[in-house]
Amino acid sequence: MTLSRRSVIQGVAAAGSLWAMGCATTGTSGTASSTQGQGEQSSAPAAPLRILILGGTAFLGPALVEFARSRGHTVTLFNRGKTKPGLFPDVEKLTGDRDPNKGEGLKALEGRKWDAVVDTSGYVPRIVRASAELLAPHVQHYTFVSSISVYKELSRQGLDETAAVATVEDTATEDVEKHYGALKALCEQAAEAALPGRVFNVRPGLIVGPDDPSDRFTYWPLRVARGGEVLAPGDGVDPLQFIDARDLAAFIIRSVEARTTGIFNATGPSQDLLMRDFLEANKTALGSDARFTWVDTDFLTKHKVEAWSDMPAWVPRNGEEGGIGKVSIAKALAAGITFRPAAETIRETLAWFKTLPPERQAKPRSGLSAEREKEVLAAWHQARGTANAG
Repeated sequence: MTLSRRSVIQGVAAAGSLWAMGCATTGTSGTASSTQGQGEQSSAPAAPLRILILGGTAFLGPALVEFARSRGHTVTLFNRGKTKPGLFPDVEKLTGDRDPNKGEGLKALEGRKWDAVVDTSGYVPRIVRASAELLAPHVQHYTFVSSISVYKELSRQGLDETAAVATVEDTATEDVEKHYGALKALCEQAAEAALPGRVFNVRPGLIVGPDDPSDRFTYWPLRVARGGEVLAPGDGVDPLQFIDARDLAAFIIRSVEARTTGIFNATGPSQDLLMRDFLEANKTALGSDARFTWVDTDFLTKHKVEAWSDMPAWVPRNGEEGGIGKVSIAKALAAGITFRPAAETIRETLAWFKTLPPERQAKPRSGLSAEREKEVLAAWHQARGTANAG
């Protein structure tokens, strides 16, 4: 089961990790417990800031806007005006294109000043360089939202911010689908070159919670809430990580306030989390009667059940991308990142999904269909000579 680096991203069309949820754990077994979410902290910033968000209307963007405004900051959005244009009617919106060669390009940003910029929508180095260089003389601080997909050896567990990043032979390529991680790394470098010593590079893993368009996290609350026999991937001890978009937004805005610079992995929970504990957390939070049947990786591969897509948020620990479930966040923890209780993200994600139009609910974007799950479980029980518990 091989994941594309593009698929191991934040959650929003990129712009996409779960306990992001903010789930904390205690001990080394991964048993879920709660901790305070950053959104609950009440300390006020030293002074209101003028913050420009490049993007701002999808998933992480609205979470950033809401948290920044709750702290008394003034927000301006710059985007193409195509995604949820009616969102935040009382927030200043500038229309343009990140690509300076398209339409009006970056003209709306010319001659303006802000205290800080948060770049949520940069994937191509040329495009990030253009905005960073234009804004450099007029801002004090630049946040670039990157990804843990930048790392060269995603099979390694415990990767920290000093680990080597992916590279691409043709640095002029703009094939994001093929070279997602390497291009994100080059975007980081472009921002730093334009604003040396003033860049906060944040590398999230899987971003989750309400408004997640990918359904990668959402699949599990939906499936567990339905109850009955649930196909669970692997042996239960594969690690996983994710961060609630609201906790990521809080970490970013607080870092902007503190003028934090440098590179930070930003995912969660605060201690190791195992797949079995994650599924049990869903069961407890939702009061479900779900029964988990753990099906080994080789069997899933044989039956063409893919990690991450068919079994969302799950990656085999010994696979080519096995390290994405256990990235070091020691630096972010020391900088004050915190996570809301897992149960909160689970319940609120499920509640949000149920508000979507019926046609959207009928077609989740990740995970096995109920029919396909039954087929695989039946084959598993037949191979083992066990009675089907469904």
